[in-house]
Amino acid sequence: MTCCDLEQSVTWLRQQLGQEPFDLAIILGSGLGGLADEVESPCIIPYADIPQMPLPSARGHAGRLVAGMLAGWRTLVFQGRFHMYEGYSARKAALPVRMAHALGVRHLLLTNAVGGIHPDFKSGDFMYVADHLNFLGDNPLRGESHDPFIDLSRLYDQGPFDALAAFAAGNNVRLHRGVLAGMLGPSYETPAEIRALRVLGADVVSMSLIPEALMAGYLEMKVIGLSMISNAAAGISTVPLDHQEVLQAGQSAASDFRQLCRKLLAFWHS
Repeated sequence: MTCCDLEQSVTWLRQQLGQEPFDLAIILGSGLGGLADEVESPCIIPYADIPQMPLPSARGHAGRLVAGMLAGWRTLVFQGRFHMYEGYSARKAALPVRMAHALGVRHLLLTNAVGGIHPDFKSGDFMYVADHLNFLGDNPLRGESHDPFIDLSRLYDQGPFDALAAFAAGNNVRLHRGVLAGMLGPSYETPAEIRALRVLGADVVSMSLIPEALMAGYLEMKVIGLSMISNAAAGISTVPLDHQEVLQAGQSAASDFRQLCRKLLAFWHS
């Protein structure tokens, strides 16, 4: 998408949503779209109506933008994402971040479903992203002419973690902190790849989130990544991997996910 195309999309969105800037954007991963139902007085816009906006093809991604109030924030909720494995570049996958930034957003919550590599991570647990390993083979800043050499040592905001972890422990929600590895997909990883990722320090593996986080870092937004462990990664469990399992895990963990997100936003807002 060129600057002119982005401007066209943002101009159209302002016509639908008004000129008042938004505070927060949330991008919801596979099976986690139910959080959008929490938005107060929502304005719901199908991605198909937004100029230049791709449509997600993966199950569990509704393809809607939900705008309204959530936990005291004026919020844009992207109910579903489009992934690099659907044929998009990393820059295209990060398009919602660029749109949100142009609409005033400076805080970004990224969520996704992941495979657990760490032996203590179980289906239905959550992980607060501390860092990532990018094996996607692309970067959304590739080709960016204006100072793309950003420092990633503090990409993910760790400020609210301690308070959120204390809340989770008091409410029987299993919350970890760790490193997310990004793989291109769409096939799941081999057991050998998972063993290699574990040696390199990865706690979970996914096919998303990293391009959006990198773009947000470039745009000087505050970023938090929250992952839901949907299954054990290849070779750790004897059960064959299946996307339906990911969606079912999201449904089972929906209540805990909403609790965590609301509390996280309250801590982040203070």
